[in-house]
Amino acid sequence: MKKANNNIFINMYPSVDMHGLDRESARVLTDDFVKENIKLGNKKIIIIHGKGSHIVKQSVHQELNKNQYVEDYKLDNFNDGITVVSLKVDK
Repeated sequence: MKKANNNIFINMYPSVDMHGLDRESARVLTDDFVKENIKLGNKKIIIIHGKGSHIVKQSVHQELNKNQYVEDYKLDNFNDGITVVSLKVDK
């Protein structure tokens, strides 16, 4: 896992960088990353999809929309190449 950027608030959460992935790889990695973090009990995660042509971002957001463990997600206020995800974690 890689640090998202120099924003200390973003850097305190687990993150995954999807630069260079295709649509299907991004979909699978999003699902796996959410599942892994649910098991670890993390309530917030960061997905770095980049800005580009929005193909990876759209794939990530489609996968997040249908995932029952995703409470909410939004683009980072300072970098729209990053999505901040809130997970439903039992604690």
